[in-house]
Amino acid sequence: MVMAAGGLAIAPAQADDATAPYMAADDGAPSLFDVELKPGEFIWEPELAADGEVHAYVDLGRQLVHVYRGDTRIGMSTISSGMPGHETPTGTFEILQKRVEHYSNLYNNAPMPYMQRLTWDGIAFHVGKLPGEPASHGCIRLPREFAMAFFDTTSMGGVVEIAGLAGVEDPQLAAGDFREAPLTPEAQTAELNRAAANGELDIDEL
Repeated sequence: MVMAAGGLAIAPAQADDATAPYMAADDGAPSLFDVELKPGEFIWEPELAADGEVHAYVDLGRQLVHVYRGDTRIGMSTISSGMPGHETPTGTFEILQKRVEHYSNLYNNAPMPYMQRLTWDGIAFHVGKLPGEPASHGCIRLPREFAMAFFDTTSMGGVVEIAGLAGVEDPQLAAGDFREAPLTPEAQTAELNRAAANGELDIDEL
């Protein structure tokens, strides 16, 4: 089922170039995610997998996020990542903080509903405008309905892999497995100390 703000939308079939690195040989419903989504559209089918840890893979090249429970993909959504000069960082991250209502002190108190923080210097998932291209200051914007469902499904410490280059659909990236070990507590502490030393850290308001 392809969802868009305001109801259902039908998306045309597309070649299987949207396969994410987390995707297993059998996705549970391989044709379900084999579509081209328009900005603001998403697929959310949590009943495809009842058990397993939830993790996500962000494909910056295709401007998509894929959500998995265990080895089964349960969701896919269009996103808007960081614009030129504010590129979304790549690598393996963990969900560090979750807030239904959140505001940024970096960008004019901008609302960041259903915020899920990935770094202490301001990178997070949250509801935002989706113009069909990278347009954020580094965060990963999501459709509201998808952000709500995603927020309710994830847990603190959930692993998020971000890979690719905005505007470049790399076939090797789509076919490969770029999973890395999640950040250790020591690595998280080091990142926190770095952000604090640079004056970037504001845990309550960032």
